Amino acid sequence: MLKIDSHQHFWIYDPVKDAWITDDMSVIQRDFLPDNLAPLLQYNHISGCVAIQADQSDKESDFLLGLAKDSHIIRGVVGWVDFQADDIESRLEHYSRFPKLKGFRHVLQAEPDVRFMLGAKFMHGISLLKKYDFTYDILIKPQHLQAAAEFVAAFPEQRFVIDHLAKPLIKDGLIDEWQEGIGRLAKFPNVYCKVSGFVTEADWHSWQAADFIPYFDIVFNSFGLKRVMFGSDWPVNVLAGGYNRALKVLTDYTAKFTETEQAQFWGQNAMDFYRL
Repeated sequence: MLKIDSHQHFWIYDPVKDAWITDDMSVIQRDFLPDNLAPLLQYNHISGCVAIQADQSDKESDFLLGLAKDSHIIRGVVGWVDFQADDIESRLEHYSRFPKLKGFRHVLQAEPDVRFMLGAKFMHGISLLKKYDFTYDILIKPQHLQAAAEFVAAFPEQRFVIDHLAKPLIKDGLIDEWQEGIGRLAKFPNVYCKVSGFVTEADWHSWQAADFIPYFDIVFNSFGLKRVMFGSDWPVNVLAGGYNRALKVLTDYTAKFTETEQAQFWGQNAMDFYRL
């Protein structure tokens, strides 16, 4: 079975650039590069990965493309671009020259305004993605779900994927509002969902596999097996048990599905969505 990790990060740690890695996350205040990930992929029989931006700068996109050029494990890159820039189209045209640049992401969850994504200039930038066959990763929290539904409704032909299940409040056991929002987004056939990042939304030190089942059930039932994909969120998942523990949770959960369905979740959907 072809397996693709659709969501992980690389960085050369810098305390200023990476200020989001706070002191309680000191275990990941260091460099993480393809040579660090390769043994984990090999151990788990994963063929390759999609490297996702972790810093909002043009330098980040160039950094990831540089890594991808020299590393066979990186099948695709999701970079960053300023969607509100006056020269946004020329920037997208520039990045269209790099075959491994598959799409873009903005850290919407960090914007003070939950409706930031609905701003006219941002929406204009997003409207240009389809012209260059780029995807868009939606990084949000439950409070952004209503705005996200309005956002994707405006672009019915754009490929979108929700990162990290939209970060449900697993640690607090809250589900109802998140479930309603996920249901709204799943109605749009051009929206996918990554089953990733869940361990860091639970209690980092005492989570149990059973904590995730209700959330997995909702996502798999809402999106179906053709619009969900595996992502590790390494190395952030090191904070809450690491790559192999998170992977086992998903391996056990998906064991009930047919071989075809498992193949879709573990690799084929990511291949299709990102056109790897």
